[in-house]
Amino acid sequence: MNTLSELVSQLRDSRGFQHKRDIGDIAAALAAALPGGLQDTAQAVALGDDCAAIPDGAGGYLLFAIEGMTEDFVAKMPWFAGYSGVMVNISDIAAMGGRPLAVVDALWSDGMDPASEVIRGMAAASTAYGVPIVGGHSNNRSARGQLAVAILGRAQKLLSSFNAQHGDVLMMAVDLRGRFEEPYPWWNASSHAPAQRLRDDLALLPHLAESGLCDAAKDISMAGCVGTAMMLLECSQVGARIALDALPIPDDVPMARWLTAFPSFGYVLSVRPQNVAAVQALFAARDIACAAIGDVQAGSRVVLTQGDEECLLWDFAVDSFIGERKAEVLDAA
Repeated sequence: MNTLSELVSQLRDSRGFQHKRDIGDIAAALAAALPGGLQDTAQAVALGDDCAAIPDGAGGYLLFAIEGMTEDFVAKMPWFAGYSGVMVNISDIAAMGGRPLAVVDALWSDGMDPASEVIRGMAAASTAYGVPIVGGHSNNRSARGQLAVAILGRAQKLLSSFNAQHGDVLMMAVDLRGRFEEPYPWWNASSHAPAQRLRDDLALLPHLAESGLCDAAKDISMAGCVGTAMMLLECSQVGARIALDALPIPDDVPMARWLTAFPSFGYVLSVRPQNVAAVQALFAARDIACAAIGDVQAGSRVVLTQGDEECLLWDFAVDSFIGERKAEVLDAA
């Protein structure tokens, strides 16, 4: 069993954390290239959310997002890479309180043998979630297989990474009815599930937004549940105290692995205290684990606790996570 300080070190060094930290470099380059900086993107929310949110002129928003699959994933698990390319985009739309409309893809491959498996995976997810593939781009003469999928959705009210507030309860909702797609960190509770269940589960997120029970959320990504919480907290300019002992976790899965897992259905929510019970009840009614995992606090520090131990994971005032670089991360307290 890993100590808390060991878990903190592993998180900081993880592939998911490092990939998310690249966001700051890309955002800085985009800001420098646009005459008016990032304001030229004309979004309803700033960069850092799961989707671009574009006012639709009727009081709602068009949601636009894109996801790329890593080359090793496409090469070794082409069907599941295709499935995941559609699935994770749909999750991004839900994380913003929206409903998906359609996806397009860009696929590079060395012939149709690898490409056909990716396409079958995309088609399976499209069918399961009821979201059509309406076009895309292909190149069957590429040296390496690569895949990117983009999605369009619509929301009436937004869930955003920029709405967490001091005093909120940090919550994690995750479907534990899955398994790891070995040897990867993908926790798959989707490809073997009934289609209607998948669609109804996702409908919980726009319901939370439209009912006013929640306005701050993010889907758990390659950064894992804690890393995803950090992205939400940094965007909202707050800190948090997160109890690892409170995380919903599958039986017989080590904490070190679960902290870097990428679940097919997993969200971090920042909820006003008076709404916590109602939010938990909605997920429980669909057999989805949902627990309060921490408190949102004023300041810039993210502290993890386990048993009687506590350890500083990050301080945004010293070093940003997905924003512009500031300095070296503080050693664990």
